[in-house]
Amino acid sequence: MVTVTDKAKSKIEHLMQDSGLDASYFLRVSVQGGGCSGLSYNLDFDNEEKKGDQFFEDKGVRMALDMKSFLYLAGTELDFSDGLNGKGFNFHNPNATRTCGCGESFSV
Repeated sequence: MVTVTDKAKSKIEHLMQDSGLDASYFLRVSVQGGGCSGLSYNLDFDNEEKKGDQFFEDKGVRMALDMKSFLYLAGTELDFSDGLNGKGFNFHNPNATRTCGCGESFSV
């Protein structure tokens, strides 16, 4: 399961509202090959369920993960950081053995 902090929830809701997305949309969280550490995180809004999707809900945020991403992201917390040194969305992934300096890619 992937969890979200209150700040991430607030930002996700704000982005969905600004984009005019209705309640049929959910947050698709995935892992793709690439980045300086080998794997990178990807966030997107979607309203189409794909075969093999795993659905989770935390704090009212509905999320879908494909099975491969679920294996890499089990137990991950999605946070949001703003302010002067804020970087946007951050993944706190207990499965990552190495992350790059920007926090957008990892390896296991």
